[in-house]
Amino acid sequence: MAVFARPRQALAVAGVLGLALSVTACGTGDDKSSDKADSAECAAYEKYQGNDGKKVTIYSSIRDIEADRLDESWKQFEDCTGIEIDHEGSGEFEAQLGVRVDGGNAPDLAFIPQPGLLKRFADAGKLKAASADTKAMAEENYSADWLKYSTVNGQFYGAPLGSNVKSFVWYSPKTFKEKGWAVPTTWDELIALSDKIAADGTKPWCAGIESGDATGWPATDWIEDLMLRTQTPEVYDQWTTHGIPFNDPKVAEALDKAGTILKNEKYVNGGFGGVKSIATTSFQEAGTPITTGKCALHRQASFYANQWPEGTKVAEDGDVFAFYFPAIDSAKGKPVLGGGEFVAAFADRPEVQAVQTYLASGEYANSRAKIGDWVSANKKLDLANVPNPVDKLSVQILQDQKTVFRFDGSDLMPAAVGAGTFWKGMVEWVNGKDTAAVLQGIETSWPK
Repeated sequence: MAVFARPRQALAVAGVLGLALSVTACGTGDDKSSDKADSAECAAYEKYQGNDGKKVTIYSSIRDIEADRLDESWKQFEDCTGIEIDHEGSGEFEAQLGVRVDGGNAPDLAFIPQPGLLKRFADAGKLKAASADTKAMAEENYSADWLKYSTVNGQFYGAPLGSNVKSFVWYSPKTFKEKGWAVPTTWDELIALSDKIAADGTKPWCAGIESGDATGWPATDWIEDLMLRTQTPEVYDQWTTHGIPFNDPKVAEALDKAGTILKNEKYVNGGFGGVKSIATTSFQEAGTPITTGKCALHRQASFYANQWPEGTKVAEDGDVFAFYFPAIDSAKGKPVLGGGEFVAAFADRPEVQAVQTYLASGEYANSRAKIGDWVSANKKLDLANVPNPVDKLSVQILQDQKTVFRFDGSDLMPAAVGAGTFWKGMVEWVNGKDTAAVLQGIETSWPK
């Protein structure tokens, strides 16, 4: 499931004065020295000129402070090109986007976090293919693993924007140092550490999958991560597209592997109770027992940094941090599960194409990263521009050539499964239903 939450941090203000001054960056003032500075300021935007006075509308699920940061991230582009970007964020984005498109009121661009939803609009002929410039920019700055999620029937529709990494295990560096525990780098080391912690009388793992109407989604991330670790990336792709049935033995193997932790009474659920308490423990609260020493490990995405109690230091030498969820077989590479948004177009006017191309650029990625609390898989993103330590770790993983990235599986599946029976099946599984019965039920629900 695509969830976008970030750590609470103050907005970066460096460069605000420069941005304010750039309002006239492409003007023709009388001050020649000012003109020269303005010209240099706008040099990166020359390729997007010729659209002065035009407006581009963007619709997304990004709201509040995150939306303010978006506005700040493209302000200089607006000032230098004369293109006005009008962004609207909504908590009802997925449902309302379809209503707007069907009603003839589509936005120019949308940041779509589900490849399955993007495909639906593409198949319906509602999306505009990305321009040659956008496609070239995307191919220069993103891996093929990423670009395939916005490619439908051989047609490319838009580059990724923000990203998140889900293959993380949260822990307390302070506690690890006190106990003499080492951060595990292999699956066997992870299990050995879990056994050691359990033997000392502490439940090593804490987990929670309650999330209102979306209850169950955190458990689907476990299964996706284990599919990538027990099988090849190609098998993962077959699973998400129903190339193999949902109750295939390969899927059962991944579910049972997850069960060696999640259904192990010796391992869970630190701070909350037994195995079944996982189903009633909220996603937001699930990892917090780490801060009180009631559990040691919590598998959750980079965006979980937002859930720690106020005042918690999130850093490699802090109260909490995260390490990469180890691979089972290093020969299969470094599997990474994640998510993100894709910039899809419902219009192909020149100014819309200019904005879509710019958002795929390294200039944009670095502009947004400097503001803070943001991750991107853009190859041009400079780590020096990523201030948050968890975000920095995420970017390092995404830029690692050994990384084999795959998108959140439930977001790739038909909604009836990915956001329906898969979620519900995981709740039933945690509550005691056996693997075969759960997988058979999900398989039966796959749209014919």
